[in-house]
Amino acid sequence: MPNWLIPTLAVFLLAAADVPGIERLHSPNNPILTFPSGEDISVLPNLSSSTADDPQTPSSKPNEQKKATLQDQSRLDLIRFVSGEFAKATKPLPAGKEGFLLYVGKPLSTELLDRAVATHGAAVNSGDNVQITKLEFHDHTIVVDVNGGGRGKKNWKDHIQIGMGGGPTMNTSQTKTDENGPPGVRPGMGSTLFLEFTKPVPDLTPDELKQILAPFLDFTRQRSASVHWTDTLPPEMRKAIQDRRPAVGMDREEVIAAIGKPEHKVRERDAEGNEIEDWIYGQPPSKTVFVRFRGDRVTSVRQFPQ
Repeated sequence: MPNWLIPTLAVFLLAAADVPGIERLHSPNNPILTFPSGEDISVLPNLSSSTADDPQTPSSKPNEQKKATLQDQSRLDLIRFVSGEFAKATKPLPAGKEGFLLYVGKPLSTELLDRAVATHGAAVNSGDNVQITKLEFHDHTIVVDVNGGGRGKKNWKDHIQIGMGGGPTMNTSQTKTDENGPPGVRPGMGSTLFLEFTKPVPDLTPDELKQILAPFLDFTRQRSASVHWTDTLPPEMRKAIQDRRPAVGMDREEVIAAIGKPEHKVRERDAEGNEIEDWIYGQPPSKTVFVRFRGDRVTSVRQFPQ
């Protein structure tokens, strides 16, 4: 072997032997992650935080569904705190059963309102003090009667009562309060507003309903319906009306002042032949208030569920 070849081979062998050491000095292409001691390493991605923040997760859907449609308790609150309230008219309102249709969420068309007033006459003029005398709830509509509404007296459905045998009977008798409503208000001499929603009526608070009515009615600086004559009532009745609750011993006008007109009425006779009348607020099996009259006075107030 030539003498020059020996040193060359020695240098080559030394270089090859040191290659692993050189490789260890370089960072690997996929570095190994280090974790603090005491922490768990997740095998699967952590979905809990993103799920909780996602508004479409099942955990948040019940709240959205609760607000999607008008709840029974909200309906009862609207009757209690809006029906019977006083306001000042900011625009004239038309007479007649057709009333005026407002599409909620869209600007008021003053041209259509003026045309309705010109066609049917003005039941309410700007600046008049008015009263909400009735609220009706339908799938996509809330019907608001102002000063007795423009639809006249009750239709045939409102004359049906439940007899002792369980079947419907026609009732032609009406109490003075049924005919006249609150003092000074004549059915059919006012105006009716139809609040139309593009979807089922959503869950509303009394303040939100008043805001929807704001283009027509100003509720600010107006006294509550009960304030005009409560000073003449016994202290316990004044307190009940201020607290917006019916009480035993009230007459019909006091109940209306406290919680508004009922959604349903049922007239019948008890086992002794006495005429009784139930005013029903709410819809079973949800929270429902039953106010029972015997004659002209409330004899019991029941709420279900308790």
